[in-house]
Amino acid sequence: MFLETLKSKEIKRLTTPLTFKGSKAYDSKGNLVRCSETLSDVRLVVEPEEYVLSDDEVLQYAPLSKLASKIRLKRGFGNAQDVLLINESLPWKLGLYYTVLVSLSIPVFYSRMQLWMFVALILSVIPLIYLYRIFRLDTYKETKKPLRKAEDKTKQKTETPVKTEETTGMESLNEYEKEINNLKVLFNVKQEVVRDLIKKRFEPPQITYDKFINTIDKSEKLFNTQAEEALNIINLAVEDTPRIRSELENKIDTMKRIISQIEDLTTELVININSTDKSSEEVKVLLEDMENLTDSIKDY
Repeated sequence: MFLETLKSKEIKRLTTPLTFKGSKAYDSKGNLVRCSETLSDVRLVVEPEEYVLSDDEVLQYAPLSKLASKIRLKRGFGNAQDVLLINESLPWKLGLYYTVLVSLSIPVFYSRMQLWMFVALILSVIPLIYLYRIFRLDTYKETKKPLRKAEDKTKQKTETPVKTEETTGMESLNEYEKEINNLKVLFNVKQEVVRDLIKKRFEPPQITYDKFINTIDKSEKLFNTQAEEALNIINLAVEDTPRIRSELENKIDTMKRIISQIEDLTTELVININSTDKSSEEVKVLLEDMENLTDSIKDY
């Protein structure tokens, strides 16, 4: 329970829009967000705390972070951009290194001191060797140790063909269960954020505030219903069929649509948070879209 609460707080921190004071950006906890800069990109990214979220959750909620780059490289699908991100100061260090090296080498070449020319040549090659090493993507991959033969044999003896078949049937739907649970965590975080923003934008008691909160309440009830029904299908299914998969995918798609609507509303509220116009047309349209979505889903 404590771990789930900790995860929810961390996901909320990662997904809540940044606040700006002057030229500095801060996350929802008031921590300063440092600007990450590479040769081709400049970005403000909230870095996740280590050991709080799983690798999959880091990739889902903080895909642009350095930790996500390390995970991608470790899993074997990272690229040179990920290497540059986790070594963002490398280009500037190399530039300074070669600037100093060239400055010191000019008098050496004019004096034609062969020993020092050879040393300068070696010093110019060393960084290239280092670059070759860190840009070899296969060196980041995490290798799994093979099972010992004794353990393998024991495993084969204890597993019966019937049990293997049953386990495979259950595991075939595990991907849906995991996705649903992740969406539930994400929805809880998103709806908490949007409720806070609604309270700031339309301070209660106000009819507009009540209307917004009622719509969010309806969306939450509908989302939880879809999630519960999907999990019931997974738990009660005796076999994996295309019809079951189709029903699960429809419910997951509905859950994603609800989250998408809340994200759009959150973005619009952040933009209009300081607006004096309490009847912003963009916010009204989004609210109507959410109401139409909940009504249309109830119909079927």
